[in-house]
Amino acid sequence: MTKELEFTHFDKEGNAVMVDVTQKDITSRMAAAEGWIRVSRVCFGKIMEGGVEKGDVLGCARIAGIMGAKQTSSLIPLCHILNLTKASVDFEPDPDQSRIRAVCTVRCTGRTGVEMEALTGVSIALLTIYDMCKAVDKRMEISGIRLLHKEGGKSGVFDADDYKDVDQRSKRTAGEALAERTRR
Repeated sequence: MTKELEFTHFDKEGNAVMVDVTQKDITSRMAAAEGWIRVSRVCFGKIMEGGVEKGDVLGCARIAGIMGAKQTSSLIPLCHILNLTKASVDFEPDPDQSRIRAVCTVRCTGRTGVEMEALTGVSIALLTIYDMCKAVDKRMEISGIRLLHKEGGKSGVFDADDYKDVDQRSKRTAGEALAERTRR
């Protein structure tokens, strides 16, 4: 097995360990992850019109996703504590499919990547939507959570196979791309 395909969170005896990043270079790190939540048409309308009794669903989900990204090391046992320099969550409603796409973008300067923070942030944002809307729709479905893009570190840039088709975001944050589409 090549070095890059080996699991890094286990020692030679098979015990779980936190990876030692002491010798890694400090570099600028960025990751973006996406996920979807499909809701009923009634629920989608209430979210978009601000008619959910618990309040501003997407506003609360945005804050929850950012908080989730910041708390990743408390939730995932072997993640490093990172000093994030940016965390954002943006939403893209799809009225035709009655679903909402969430994108979490995270940045830091450090010795290890922020992929888990982006994935945690998007997951928590989507779970918050579910929590706030479950009185209206218990059949909501969360899906498609995945890493879209990462840059920095020894492994360099990663793009999901269809990343360039999803958004030309290699030089922009997800929020900047969403803001640009909203202005059109």
